[in-house]
Amino acid sequence: MGHVELLNVSKTFPLKVKGVQRHARALDNLSFSVNKGEIVALAGPSGCGKTTALRIIMGLESASSGSVTVAGRQINGCGFDRGMVFQHAELLPWRSAVENIKFGLEMKNLAQKEIDERAERFINLVGLGHAKDHRPHQLSGGMKQRVGIARALAIDPEVLLMDEPFGALDSQTRETLQMELLDIHQRTEKTIIFVTHDLDEAVLLADRVVVMVGGHLREIIPVELERPRSDMRRIRSASEFTRKRTMIWEALHEPAKPHELAA
Repeated sequence: MGHVELLNVSKTFPLKVKGVQRHARALDNLSFSVNKGEIVALAGPSGCGKTTALRIIMGLESASSGSVTVAGRQINGCGFDRGMVFQHAELLPWRSAVENIKFGLEMKNLAQKEIDERAERFINLVGLGHAKDHRPHQLSGGMKQRVGIARALAIDPEVLLMDEPFGALDSQTRETLQMELLDIHQRTEKTIIFVTHDLDEAVLLADRVVVMVGGHLREIIPVELERPRSDMRRIRSASEFTRKRTMIWEALHEPAKPHELAA
């Protein structure tokens, strides 16, 4: 059993079409597992169910059927064993950067000394010690995402979930944060599941890429690039990088399979 396990997970949403009540299927019998300390990317076109799957793992939504477990425990709503980073950091505007990091720790009812020490540790981990007293409006997009990552990590989750965390950033900031995430993973060994549309990002960061199409699992592609992946130029020029990117692209563009059409 993996550290995170999805077994036959389906999700339907009510949908009214011309006054007739119907159901739209976002996920259909999705099954995959994630090993402890592994980075797994969920890749696929818009509307394929990537974010829905991530939100179900987080406990923000419930599956219509199937099961999700973390470390063998059945998911039942949100919990401190999972932390989530959204595409937009959604920081509390009246709090400073370090106070935003403290928010989740306060929800855990920790002692104030521990809250202060953890917040200080994680603001420094993401390289923002110099800006810890800045309010969100004083931070760049990349800095806000760093705070979001620090906030999620500070509660010490077993699993870090990321929904296109760098998708709204310019390419240079995106590449910087990709490398910082790899460095953070190297130091913390967290289990990470992230959603992306970017095939280069999927291959660069992940140990395996879960390719999804139309709410279905299309293929799981392992990425045999050695870690640590600290030299982006060398990684991108490696034959394995090009080969796996091509495999993902081909998986996304191959004709629909019979079970996908049946849904």
